[in-house]
Amino acid sequence: MPDVREIAEAIVAREGGFVNDPDDPGGATNHGVTIHTLRRLGIDVTRDRRIDLADVRALTRAQAVEIYLEHYYTRPGIAALPEAIQAGVFDMYVNAGGNAVKILQRLLTDMGFPCDPDGEIGPQTIRAAQLAQEAAPTHLADAYGIARRNYYYALADRRPASRKFARARDGGKGGWIKRAEEFIAPRYHLTTAQHAARVAAWG
Repeated sequence: MPDVREIAEAIVAREGGFVNDPDDPGGATNHGVTIHTLRRLGIDVTRDRRIDLADVRALTRAQAVEIYLEHYYTRPGIAALPEAIQAGVFDMYVNAGGNAVKILQRLLTDMGFPCDPDGEIGPQTIRAAQLAQEAAPTHLADAYGIARRNYYYALADRRPASRKFARARDGGKGGWIKRAEEFIAPRYHLTTAQHAARVAAWG
């Protein structure tokens, strides 16, 4: 696995710059860090005693990397998980918070290593992940990536406004799906036809 700082830098590069999409429930975002995150963490980038769009715009790549390392890797306890899935869970935690862990917990339970889907990386989840890694050492990372991809599709099923993140304007894979597949071996990527069939019901 690459150095965790390299992973964080790759996440920042993947997230892109400032975006304020009304269909994104996260709100205004820069380098993947939302205005809600800055407010929750009390990070006043411009030091003007208020946290608003100006702070999101002013956030630097280096600051985003530090936020990810501290609040999306270290504090959630991702380092305690098997190395094979750390990058994928870290990237998903940036994208979906505690849902990243819930996806893992449900996957582990489906694999026969039950744990409560509480979104927290505690002893039960750590042990279940270790057992799953021992049972399927070459497949756990792919299984997590596939579960993540399924989560995105299901989210878009339920929320039409989010479909543009899962399906591109030309009908191909949207950013969410491409992002999930970055952590899945190529042999498990969906073909263009398979993706089209999955999203056909969206109209």
